[in-house]
Amino acid sequence: MKMQLDLDSLSEATSGAIGSLVSTTVLYPLDTCKTKYQAEVQAHSNRKYRRISDVLWEAISKNQVLSLYQGLGTKNVQSFVSSFIYFYGYSYFKKLYLKKTGKKTIGTTANLIAATAAGVSTILITQPLDTASSRMQTSEFGKSKGFWETLSEGTWSEAFDGLGISILLTSNPSIQYTAFDQLKHRLLKDKISSKSGTKSSPEALSAFSAFMLGAISKCAATCLTYPAIRCKVMIQAADSDNDKRTEAEKKAQKTISGALYTILKREGLLGFFNGLPAQILKTVLSSALLLMVKEKITKSTWLLMLMIGRYMSVNHPKLKAN
Repeated sequence: MKMQLDLDSLSEATSGAIGSLVSTTVLYPLDTCKTKYQAEVQAHSNRKYRRISDVLWEAISKNQVLSLYQGLGTKNVQSFVSSFIYFYGYSYFKKLYLKKTGKKTIGTTANLIAATAAGVSTILITQPLDTASSRMQTSEFGKSKGFWETLSEGTWSEAFDGLGISILLTSNPSIQYTAFDQLKHRLLKDKISSKSGTKSSPEALSAFSAFMLGAISKCAATCLTYPAIRCKVMIQAADSDNDKRTEAEKKAQKTISGALYTILKREGLLGFFNGLPAQILKTVLSSALLLMVKEKITKSTWLLMLMIGRYMSVNHPKLKAN
């Protein structure tokens, strides 16, 4: 049982991390435009970027199109590591729940708890990478610094800017993956193997079904949590802002209450949803692509992990499951 648990968790983690790497790389220019647009806080008449497309045109006009990829390396490391930890933890906590309760399926509430626990574990480990990538994306085109240089500009504690709101935002993937798993389970319930005593590979959705379910689940999660997402970007990008605010104002913006007050003061209540269409476009495409890739390589990854597990059992008998 132990070997099977590790096999499934590692398979989920590896396929999820690869899917995240692909989606992050493909959609990174859109992510940069979205982040720079969200980080700006001005009265509407003074906004530098009135639409997300304005960020793209600025890069083109300054011959800095490649700057849309500034911070890609850091973001890829963050996406791969966080996805691996998240999917491993998510799979592990779900299987642990089923083992302890003796149930065959996991309900929505337990699924949410497992997803949240995996999300918090991920945030605590990868927050500095997330902060650095946000600062690099919101830097002026052509003037982005490297990962270590970006983090060394502030204190170690500043590398965890936005940690509180990031933990709050674990509700986003919790909602997303819980919705995805529940929809997937209903779609595949007639395809579940009835064979007993055999070790069969996990059922996978078609590419189109995975893409659509991923899009629907992420859209719902994004709409519900967007005000917190906007605040998080502002907190992490406070030092990269190019407006004429004082240091005291920038420092105040690094708190959740300060970010909320700044948005409310300068943009009003609707400001909390400024950039929502861009966020939905990026995150829905990203998550749908991630889950589509993940579903298509899950069986291959599972077989690879099975081969590794058998090799380790044969060559290292002490590692064999009891």
